Amino acid sequence: MKLKPLGDRVLVKRSEEADDKSAGGIIIPDTAKEKPQRGKVIAAGPGGLKEDGARTPLEVKKGDEILFGKYSGTEIKLDGVEYLIMHESDILGILA
Repeated sequence: MKLKPLGDRVLVKRSEEADDKSAGGIIIPDTAKEKPQRGKVIAAGPGGLKEDGARTPLEVKKGDEILFGKYSGTEIKLDGVEYLIMHESDILGILA
């Protein structure tokens, strides 16, 4: 897969850790599970452009584990794998 995000966008692969049971022990079917709001940065763009033409570097880099908003990003499918493309501003934090 060869995809390089543009500007301040990042390519994220969502984590696969969805809970199978609720806190009360009820088994949740696949169709009712919420998608995880964490993932791994697969690729990052060069950074946003300032008015003077200089680049603002991104704070995230390839390999970072991140948290993002519930409805953040655009879902895409490449080579049969689902990814998200989102702006860096949609990222809530980096997991240490």
